[in-house]
Amino acid sequence: MFSTEYEFTLPKGYIDAEGNLHREGVMRLATAADEILPLQDPRVERNPAYLLIILLSRVVIKLGKISQITPKIIEGLFTEDLTFLQNFYNQINGNTNEQIQTECPKCHHRYEVETMKLGE
Repeated sequence: MFSTEYEFTLPKGYIDAEGNLHREGVMRLATAADEILPLQDPRVERNPAYLLIILLSRVVIKLGKISQITPKIIEGLFTEDLTFLQNFYNQINGNTNEQIQTECPKCHHRYEVETMKLGE
């Protein structure tokens, strides 16, 4: 069966207004609309970095006992957790570059090279 929802655990966690810590969550796969519609948001037009906040608020469907994830909640994450979610988003949506093993033809030293996806 094709999975569209993925569980995660934040490194630090989100602390809500009552002081409760929320670390476990669920993220769903992104749709084309998830990536296109936030571009029309005035907050993104003023500050393109805000795209990540809007995008994550659309695809994170649960965080601890919170099931209504808003941009305000994503804004309240610690930087380490925001980076974690960005990397997790890229991983589950297939947006990561691949590492391949290669060898120097002269000295035969083995090392990894990161490949770029088409269009990057």
